[in-house]
Amino acid sequence: MSIPIQNIYYLLCYAWNKLDEGDIVDVRAISITELVDLFAKILANSTSRLLKQGLDRYYVEHEYVVNGIKGKLDLTASVKRNLLLSNRTVCHYDEFDYDILHNQILKTTIFKLIRTDCLDPELRDELHKILIKLPPISEISIRQSHFKQIRLNRNNYSYDFPLKVCHIINENLFFDESSGHYKFRDFLREEKAMARLFESFVRNFYKIEQSEFKVGREDINWKFAAENDDDMSMLPIMSTDISLLSSSRKIIIDTKFYKEALKARFDREKINSNNLYQLFSYLMNQESDRDARTLNCEGILLYPSIEKGFDFCYVYEKHRIRVMSINLNQEWHGIRNDLLDILA
Repeated sequence: MSIPIQNIYYLLCYAWNKLDEGDIVDVRAISITELVDLFAKILANSTSRLLKQGLDRYYVEHEYVVNGIKGKLDLTASVKRNLLLSNRTVCHYDEFDYDILHNQILKTTIFKLIRTDCLDPELRDELHKILIKLPPISEISIRQSHFKQIRLNRNNYSYDFPLKVCHIINENLFFDESSGHYKFRDFLREEKAMARLFESFVRNFYKIEQSEFKVGREDINWKFAAENDDDMSMLPIMSTDISLLSSSRKIIIDTKFYKEALKARFDREKINSNNLYQLFSYLMNQESDRDARTLNCEGILLYPSIEKGFDFCYVYEKHRIRVMSINLNQEWHGIRNDLLDILA
């Protein structure tokens, strides 16, 4: 699926709840056509901002061999190294240092991008100039667990967006031993990753762009009875992608991301049955006599498309069910209007 680079940027800003930072890259003024260039540009611009604001620093414990004693004495290490006779010791003391995890991730990711094949030469030069401006910071072997270790606060929350970009870059970079360079995997081809992105984008879009509905996810209980609790515990969890609730309406949207939204059967396209069964199950099990909105709850299966769109509508009892697509290969204002029209 080929989605314009500018729209990918907007998808990320909404999905990560970073719409207020959408001006980090003026996507209307760039001629970038490759994803790796987009991520490199975001990282270059956001890191430049961090440098202007001042990089984050923490007190970090260091070990030094010093004359006399400074800080915390490490007597065992001093004896092992036979330093006491020369009036020297191994000591540990804290220094206000830039060499902390989130700065290490930034620097290492920039270094990797510089060594990535197919990166735009001008962006490579821009990243190299930023790398030179960085203070002494260690390069590390980045693991997924590193991103979970970082705890940002009000004072350093400006790191959140560039770190999210670093995360997605490192998920999709791999080292090519034959060339000695990194290569970027087109994550648009990764259906699971794009499915998560598309779901988060649609949910946050509705949270931000309209005020009629409360927007969130919802856990739905099965309307099954069982002889014991163990049997009930074996049932799968039903969690909606997006539930919208107003004073008079309820809508459940289930987002899907496939290269082919409709399945061919006997030379004819058909709606994916598993997706339809899932949405139907949500509608049936969420019904409650205590809330009239659940009895006429609307259900929507929403797919992205880049060419031919579709919009099929059905009714079951009081439930209106739509199976439709949103064209991501159009100007952004068109995407915005189409998504808002769904709720009309």
